[in-house]
Amino acid sequence: MRTNRNQYDRMVRDASPPSKVVKNCIWAFFTGGTICLAGEVLTNAFVQLNYTNADAKMLTSIALVALSAVLTACGWYSRLAKRAGAGTLVPITGFANAVVSPAIEFKAEGYITGVAAKMFIIAGPVIVYGILASVVYGAVLYVKGRFGI
Repeated sequence: MRTNRNQYDRMVRDASPPSKVVKNCIWAFFTGGTICLAGEVLTNAFVQLNYTNADAKMLTSIALVALSAVLTACGWYSRLAKRAGAGTLVPITGFANAVVSPAIEFKAEGYITGVAAKMFIIAGPVIVYGILASVVYGAVLYVKGRFGI
């Protein structure tokens, strides 16, 4: 059976499931917003416990990373990510999930050669890039300030 371009496009359109882009974007928006709201609530709670603002923000980061790691270890973070998509990629929780996931996956290989080694599959390049980028940025600022460029 030979089909022309219009017939083929119609067949593809009829066979393809309807796109859920709008629904997925709404889920991602509310999930990411809820994670960020949880961070704000934690920060305010730490401030109410008489921590300085800087310390409260640091403790919030630690709490969000720990919570994300626990949820990943229990398998709940991946279930949430399947439903919410990009909303779970809020930087700090998404990064914690990305570090913990490979470590848990290779737990059977032992704590040193499995968990410890696989934890840096994602973290290593990010840390290296962060250090190199900060050195380059610092050098640019130094040259700019030193020579008035």
